[in-house]
Amino acid sequence: MHAVPPAPLTRRALLRSALTAAVLAGTAAALAPVLRARRPRQTVTPAPLAEETYRGRHIAVDLAGVRIDGRPLHVMRRADGSYLSGVNHFQSYGTPMELARAAVDELGTNQLAMAAPHHG
Repeated sequence: MHAVPPAPLTRRALLRSALTAAVLAGTAAALAPVLRARRPRQTVTPAPLAEETYRGRHIAVDLAGVRIDGRPLHVMRRADGSYLSGVNHFQSYGTPMELARAAVDELGTNQLAMAAPHHG
């Protein structure tokens, strides 16, 4: 048997290959977000850095903030490193946990609002 030499690469074949590659790449780029959205998302809730029950209320401090009974407490960090809360703007506390305990004392039997306040 005689080996047939490969046909020389023509300009038409080169352009056809390039066009096919471009169409495949464009299709993949267009479908990637759709295929990514179909995968179930894994939601990660940060583990609490500190957690305790104080006067019957559950307090959790994590990277997302401070929560009392699962409701967010508006916390602000001061320039000196202390913390203020939306419950009491007039006194600062050394740690978020101290701030949360003071907020529980101030709230008494009341609950925090579900939505965090927005400053306009």
